[in-house]
Order: sequence, then C-alpha cells, then structure tokens
Amino acid sequence: QDYTWEDHGYSLINRLYPDAGQLLDEKFQVVYNLTYNTIAMHCGVDTSMLRRAIWNYVHCVFGIRYDDYDYGEVNQLLERNLKIYIKTVACYPEKTTKQIYTQFWRHFKHSEKVHINLLLLEARMQAALLYAL
Repeated sequence: QDYTWEDHGYSLINRLYPDAGQLLDEKFQVVYNLTYNTIAMHCGVDTSMLRRAIWNYVHCVFGIRYDDYDYGEVNQLLERNLKIYIKTVACYPEKTTKQIYTQFWRHFKHSEKVHINLLLLEARMQAALLYAL
C-alpha cells in the first residue's frame, strides 16, 4: 500500500508535533511548484511533468514507488547524466563534483540547475520523513 506524505505523513507529523506538518508541507509545495516556465532558451513551457519526474525519481532512488505514476516518464524526461547527478547528490553528497554538475544540462542556466538541487533535496527530505514516520 502506498504511504504518501499527503495521505499519511502530514497528519501523523501533525499529531506528533502540532503545526510542523503545515510548515513542512508549505516548504515542499513552494519548491515543487517553483518555476519560471522556461527550459534553457524556451519560454512559456509547462515544467510540471519534469518537476514531477525529478521528485518521483528521487523517491524511487530511496525505494518509494507510486502505483499511479508512469515511471516511463522518468526515462523520457531525465537524461542519464541528470540521473547520475541526482543520485549522487541525494545519496552521496560528499562525492558531488563540479564535473558532475557541468555534465548535465549544458545549455541550461545555473538558476535552473539550482532549482534541480532544491527539488531533489526537498524530495530527499520528504522520503526520509516518510521512512521515519
């Protein structure tokens, strides 16, 4: 059975530590919904699928999979170098190098790469909280 933040984690953490669930949920939502609607040089792009793929890939790395998500999207939207970067930062942050950082999305702005970091770190935190709860 799926154990999700929305259905289970949020309410459990609120019972253990009142108002913490709301603060954490707002933090997760702000990062998840953050977008300039651009990808590299293309403007007006809906990035929701990409953001969802990154979030779900991080959860997948930690063994959390959702039945209602098509993981084929992850392979379509995330290039190999980006997957390597995400897994390195999420699992082995001490092994992250500038070379790994520059290998993915070469034509993208640094602000877009920073957003990837924010997404993967918040997804990692949520995955850790789900395991802890």
